[in-house]
Amino acid sequence: MPEIDVLVVDDEPAFLDALGAGLRREGFRVHGAEDGAQALAMFQSITPDLVLLDVMLPRMSGLDVCREIRKTSRVPIIMVSAKGEEIDAVLGLEMGADDYVTKPYRMRELVARMRAVLRRAAASAEQPDGVVDEGAGVLDESGVVLDLDRHEVRLGGGVVHLPLKEFELLEVLMENAGRVVTRGSLIDAVWGHDYVGDTKTLDVHVKRLRSKLEKDPGHPALISTVRGVGYRFERSA
Repeated sequence: MPEIDVLVVDDEPAFLDALGAGLRREGFRVHGAEDGAQALAMFQSITPDLVLLDVMLPRMSGLDVCREIRKTSRVPIIMVSAKGEEIDAVLGLEMGADDYVTKPYRMRELVARMRAVLRRAAASAEQPDGVVDEGAGVLDESGVVLDLDRHEVRLGGGVVHLPLKEFELLEVLMENAGRVVTRGSLIDAVWGHDYVGDTKTLDVHVKRLRSKLEKDPGHPALISTVRGVGYRFERSA
């Protein structure tokens, strides 16, 4: 089994060394960077399989690094934050990060999340955009057209560009239009049964969907929140 290259970005050398040692024991090949600019340079040179990216970094923040990486790559990114920086880690999800962890964390939990995002990335690579199972077709609800064969979403005559996870989330909601889909069911369907991250990931993706589909995202008419249960895609009247 080939080794997995992980780029770990953190500005605390002692923490970087300790984390690197722990990950090597788990079978990962670790590359360390101590600031944002160095992280981008190393990313280009080693093309890692996964990036562990601290939020607070000198020279360039982790959020900016995440944004730059996402311009050219879909490599799995896990944001790492201190307790008071949790909101910044959530912003990282909005910029395309796959998950986040908050310090202090247990090595076992971190490794479980790493392996989960790597499995999802591998599954996505095996099924490229635009290639779907037999029986896939078109979902058309409330003016939103989701074309599974073309991996395309149309609204008001225009195409809405959605990243893979947002597309998959919208697909599940539209397949169940008019019915409430629980938070747990959505997470299982989109992120997998083995997902161990924070459920705020789901909320962030719903927020991003609303910003692209709703006329007034602050008062959504398409994707409703059913408090304490989940979300519902509303059918046309």
